[in-house]
Amino acid sequence: MKSELKIKAIENGTVIDHITANKSLHILKILGLPDDDIINVTVAMNVSSKETGRKDIVKIENREIDHQELNQIALIAPKATINIIKDYKVVKKDQIILPEVITSLIKCTNEKCITNYENEPITSRFNVIESQPPVLRCHYCEKLIKNEDIEKQFE
Repeated sequence: MKSELKIKAIENGTVIDHITANKSLHILKILGLPDDDIINVTVAMNVSSKETGRKDIVKIENREIDHQELNQIALIAPKATINIIKDYKVVKKDQIILPEVITSLIKCTNEKCITNYENEPITSRFNVIESQPPVLRCHYCEKLIKNEDIEKQFE
């Protein structure tokens, strides 16, 4: 069977692979892409995958994503992998790991939660109850935040 590269290789940057199918646009929003400083962002959506059937891929030239961005991506695509590319070679490959505590990335869906009061400067904080799909518990009001509530916040 002939193997062909459907997306051109990048010289330097980040490749986010194994994104849950049709979630790459959420990833672009999290990363604030496209923007004027990034020369090339390549998105492949709903491509075939031996492991999951379908997946998305995002390639970002000349940018490495930071820890905060990784945590956000983990909420949307918990099975994604991050590949750091230098001189067309993968120099680092990491599986995304959802941290045990998520702070300031999303809002509590309980409108009466103290974190949602404008006059209370309290940062949201969630404990991860389940990682796949993500289920979070608000540290302050104990409301459970499920995957669909998380995804809505990144739309």
